[in-house]
Parts: sequence; C-alpha cells; structure tokens
Amino acid sequence: MTPWALAGLLAGASLALALILKVRRLGQLPQDSWAIGIRRPTDPLRPVVGGGGEDRPVLTAADIPDVDSDFVADPFLLHRDGRWHLFFEIMERKTWRGCLAVASSVDGERWDYGGVVLREPFHLSYPYVVSEGDTLYMVPESCRAGAIRLYRCSEFPLRWVFDRVLVEGGFYDPSLVWHGGRWWMFASDRSHALHLFHAPSLQGPWTAHAQSPVRRDDPRAARCGGRILEFDGALYRFAQDGRDGYGARLWAFRIDRLDEQGFQETEVPDGPVIGATGRGWTATGMHQLDVQRRPDGGWLATVDGNAQRIVTNWRAGVRQLQAGWFARR
Repeated sequence: MTPWALAGLLAGASLALALILKVRRLGQLPQDSWAIGIRRPTDPLRPVVGGGGEDRPVLTAADIPDVDSDFVADPFLLHRDGRWHLFFEIMERKTWRGCLAVASSVDGERWDYGGVVLREPFHLSYPYVVSEGDTLYMVPESCRAGAIRLYRCSEFPLRWVFDRVLVEGGFYDPSLVWHGGRWWMFASDRSHALHLFHAPSLQGPWTAHAQSPVRRDDPRAARCGGRILEFDGALYRFAQDGRDGYGARLWAFRIDRLDEQGFQETEVPDGPVIGATGRGWTATGMHQLDVQRRPDGGWLATVDGNAQRIVTNWRAGVRQLQAGWFARR
C-alpha cells in the first residue's frame, strides 16, 4: 500500500469515527425509570424514609412478567378484605401507552403482582380508585381520549368496565374527594390551569365550579399528584412541580374552603413533601403520593420515584443529523 493510499484510508476512518461519535451524541436521550415504593410515616405530610434500612422500591418494571414495560408509576392504595391492593400504571415499551395493573399484599411490604386490570387503545395512567356505596370505581387519567372517564369494578380486583364520560376535554390526573355532601374533582390541562368540578354522585351530572379554573398558568401547583388526604379535620391536595421538568417534586396544599361558591387553599410550609433525592431509585424525581390509615391506626404511604438515565438512540441520532444537514442546504 502506497503512503498516499494509507493516508486516504486513515482519513476515511477518522471521518467515519467522527460521524459515529456525532450520531451517538445527537442520539443521547434521557430515559425515565420510574418505580414504586412503600413508606410508613408518622406524619402523613412528611413521608420520609423510616427505620435504618436502605430505601428500596417494592415494584419495578422487572417485576411485571406479562408486559414488556419501561417503568411502573402512579400508585394508589386500597385496603379491602384484610389485604392491601396497589393499583398503578405500566408503561408498555412497544406502544408507549400506559395500561393499569394491580398488586396485593398482606403486610404492605411484600407485594404479589396480580396482572393488568385495564387496557385501552389510548394511554391510561393515574388509576384513582374510589368507592360510592358498595361499588368501587376508578377514574384514571385518559387525557388522550379527550375526556375524563369513569370505570366500574365488575369483579375485584381484575375486571373494570367503562361506565360513562364524566367531563369532556383533555385533562390530566383527575383527583376526587367526597366533602360536604358532594363529590369534588380537580384536574389540570395543558395550559397549567387547575379546574374544579362538583357533582351529587360519581355518575354526575358534573358542573364546573363558579371559580374554575382555580389556578391559571401555574406549572408549580396546578397538576395533582396523588389522592386528596383527609387529616386532622382538613383536606390536603398534593401538586406536582413541573417548572424544571416532569415529576421533580411534590407540594402539599391545605384546602381552606371548598363549597359551591368558593375555593381557597394554602401551601403547607417547610418545603416539598417529597422530591428528587439525588441518589438511588428516587435520584431524579418523585411525583406521586397516596397516604392511607392502616388498621392499627398508623399510616401507610405509597410513592413513586425516578432514576433517569441517559441512553443512546441511534435512529434518533441519525434523524437529528439528517435534519441538521437538510436545514443547512
């Protein structure tokens, strides 16, 4: 091989390597890795890690044998027939849509996966389970269906059937509470506005509150992040902080007034209730909390956490490179 041929070969190899490295850099994307944990707080508004052991999740995507999943998130608790039931979202890798599933436990520590309970041709998350009389209902987030939808349990805990549309429109994370002889429902929209509705029963009719939306253009506090908590004679709403990315932390607000004429809430002081810890499975975010009374009088809380990591998507890198090349032409 002549020196000129060798030089050309080395130049071509260098160019190819530089191209590969650029595609790799352009294709580096953050990937969420949400998981679900359990805590036993003494104060339901401060669900810090208790005891001296290492804080670990009780459910991850690796615990789901029947769904190829990226992560699990949005946990809600229900105590029934002497067992705890945990309803949560599974993010399916192939469709990038969420379906809803359940796990059960006697002690709240060791959980047995039960299976998928609800799947639709659109994304589902945030399986908010409530009861009215002897009937169990679920009001999940179904924003991509363009409506808030009510599902009724036909065979506990695995079978849920569509009942009716409650409110038309694309709303996130509807959160309900029975108060003052009526149902109240908070839900946010894409503009970071918090809407409030009320109804005499879950089936409706649902009416927008006179002050709704009760928050406008507020990414720090508009989107709900878990079950409305009843504690010491007051109601508390948990809200996701979306100012610096999705799911970083959760704030608590005491509801001071909730009736058909007025609404008022006050932020609970001393910082967020939960948030990114910078380490472990909650390193980059926490955005959901459901706190329930245990039969012994204590508290059981479920939270989710994220340890976001950077992965290389080669196809995305090639697309970015092509887009930049065509933009320069």
